[in-house]
Parts: sequence; C-alpha cells; structure tokens
Amino acid sequence: MIRKAEKKDLSRIAEILVFVKRMKYRSIFHDDGYSFGNLQVISVAEEYSAPSILDNIWVYEEKGIVKGLIHIEDKEIIELYVDYFFQGQGIGSKLIEFAIKEHDVEFLWTLEKNQDAIAFYEAHGFKKTGDRQLEEGTPEYIIKCVYGI
Repeated sequence: MIRKAEKKDLSRIAEILVFVKRMKYRSIFHDDGYSFGNLQVISVAEEYSAPSILDNIWVYEEKGIVKGLIHIEDKEIIELYVDYFFQGQGIGSKLIEFAIKEHDVEFLWTLEKNQDAIAFYEAHGFKKTGDRQLEEGTPEYIIKCVYGI
C-alpha cells in the first residue's frame, strides 16, 4: 500500500535513505567522511521531519513495514528509494507509477553515473534530455529525465 508518510515513519525513512545512499553512492562519490560521518540516521530523520519535506513523501508499506519511499514536489520526483533488502520486488515500479498517475510527474534529476537508476527510469517512460549540471557541492553530474517524450 502506498500512503502519505507520517512522523512515525521518520526513523524508517532515514534508515532506508542512509543505507541505500551508502550502498549506491559511495562508489560514485568516494567520500567516506560524508557516507559514514555526515550521513547518519538521526540527522537525516531530523532533516526530513520538516513539514516542507515530510508533507511531500509517500511510503510503500507492506505488512506494517515501510519498504520504500518517493519524494515528490510539484511535478518532479525528488527521490525514490527502496530498502536494499526489498529491491527487485516491484516496489520502485509501484512508487513511480503512483507518481505518474496520481501526481502527474513530468521530470526528475539523477546521477549520471547511476546507470541502474537511469535504466529503471527509462523502463518507466522517462527519457534523458541532454540537460546536465553539477550536483551541488560535488564533482559529479546529474542529468534530467522527462516523462513521456
């Protein structure tokens, strides 16, 4: 079931974000100081407790366990993460289909080096536009993908 995130979900949301970001991005950014210093469950939970963020997150919950999340603002997917242990079960697909159908999302930005994410988004109708920019505070590029072009 996909539902609006609540304060009670914050620790689980933070846990998913921290673990998946460490697993996926450490090999791209090579920044252990960030991965294991700045990126901590408590600080992420505090950051995401702001209404401006939490009000724009939906979670995928099954049998009382939050297994994934999607962060949508206006017509943009800001983040989509599925707990590493539950990947490959169609949860990400359900979340992205929800965003398309219920929120008319039009675009997203993703790391250019995250080929798994790009393939996933392309499989769901997103296409690279050629727009790219530096991810703030890093030497890595993000690329824009638009739905339905």
